[in-house]
Amino acid sequence: MATTTDPAPGAPAQAPPAARVRVPSRFPYRTIAVGTLGSLLLLIGALGAGGILIRDPVLGHGPLSWVRYGHGQMLANAVLYGGFALVVWAWVRLGRYMLAGRIGSRPILVAAACWMAPLLVSPPLFTRDVFSYLGQGAQLLHGLDPYAHGPAELEVLRDVVQNVHPVWQTTPAPYGPLFLLIAKGVVALTGDNVIAGVIVTRLVLLIGLAMMLWALPRLVRHLGGKLPITVWLAVASPMTVIHLVGGPHNDLLMLGFLTIGVLAALERRHAVAIVLVTIGMLIKPTAAVALPFLVWVWANHLPHPSRVRNFLQAGVISVGLFGIVFVVGTWVSLGSFNLGWVTGLQAPTLVTNWLNFPTGLGQLAHTLVNLVITVPESPFVTVARALAMLTLAAFGVRQWWKARNGGNEAIFRMAMTLLATAILAPPTLPWYLTWGFVIASAFPWRRRHLAIVVAVASFLVLAYYPTGEQALYDWWFVVVVLALSVYAAASLLRPDPLGLVGAWRRQAEVPDFVAKD
Repeated sequence: MATTTDPAPGAPAQAPPAARVRVPSRFPYRTIAVGTLGSLLLLIGALGAGGILIRDPVLGHGPLSWVRYGHGQMLANAVLYGGFALVVWAWVRLGRYMLAGRIGSRPILVAAACWMAPLLVSPPLFTRDVFSYLGQGAQLLHGLDPYAHGPAELEVLRDVVQNVHPVWQTTPAPYGPLFLLIAKGVVALTGDNVIAGVIVTRLVLLIGLAMMLWALPRLVRHLGGKLPITVWLAVASPMTVIHLVGGPHNDLLMLGFLTIGVLAALERRHAVAIVLVTIGMLIKPTAAVALPFLVWVWANHLPHPSRVRNFLQAGVISVGLFGIVFVVGTWVSLGSFNLGWVTGLQAPTLVTNWLNFPTGLGQLAHTLVNLVITVPESPFVTVARALAMLTLAAFGVRQWWKARNGGNEAIFRMAMTLLATAILAPPTLPWYLTWGFVIASAFPWRRRHLAIVVAVASFLVLAYYPTGEQALYDWWFVVVVLALSVYAAASLLRPDPLGLVGAWRRQAEVPDFVAKD
């Protein structure tokens, strides 16, 4: 990350820094190409190191099957991590151009499209959740209630079922009924062809990305941010490119409805906002966190002098709209008013790791006590999680009350509550932080806060191995990832922050006779 420009052929070798800031740069083709190369390496490496199939019809028994095992898989991992490094490098370089005022949002959008394109046909990256989506869609398609049974009980589509992660084989679905209806449609189209199912799922989820792209420029105008920064954070980030698209994750579709819903509220189309966000909740239940904040926005747009009357009016209409969409959406999706998906929200709590802050505190307390007396871990984690949920409830209520004046402040506090939900409610999975980041990206940002996002995004992608298994207890790996994430963050503010490239160049310029002496 030593250079900050993509100089055009024939450009002067040296240019004053002030001139570089004032004069718009050429289109950053080389930086985009570096990221695209990284994305291609992610695709190639994922064939052996990503979420590969139990029975792979492409590589399973062919001449390239060696890439799935032993040294071949080690090589695939090296290629994949190299590709990730190039994507982050290119993203940070674009960020520097953007902060210097050298590029607008268009090059960033082109870069994001180029980086996402190879991943549309990639095996799943850093997760196997998409196989669960297909398994639960298959259950609904073949009449097995996904909120009462796990995919393992399905007696058809064995290729789909066997690729669901063992943890989720016997676990009810934690997703909204509308998303299961979408997954049912995907499986109805692709059948037992898991590769086709993954690709079609990605294409469907891109609808959410398209919705975000439509809404974000308009949100920026309301919330006071800068569009290049918003696009860089919410669209070109490795969290979106690698997790939400490369994963893929249904959070992308939920975020599409959430962003347009928030925009509708700010533009005084409040009924539309409540309907859209409720639809988002029927995809991923987390969207429900936004609804109480939208009530304040609505109440403050009403003309009555009485604030209590405005709140009651907005609240009653919002609850009514929510109830109608909730009931109709559930009935259409499942064929009945099946509320089993509400209890299914407990399923993800099976995931325990220190990325979820309260879980980490519980595990730390257990480790310390266990030095003195042997005790089980679960009570410590359970108590820590319970305290965290109380803290989250108090934080959420406080943020909601502070949002009572509506407007941009209500949206900001909504974004902070979504972030707090991702951090405090178990489990915390890396892509969950996009819930708040995408909305927050439309607000003004300080440079050092952008650098923090670079560190967080880089770390969160690597918190799991490419296969989807967690890497958080491989402590040497975690130390290396943290160091590289901090370096990437520093590189956003200052090229080559440790002076490594500069030192290498100076060494390379030393004449041979000096080196020999």
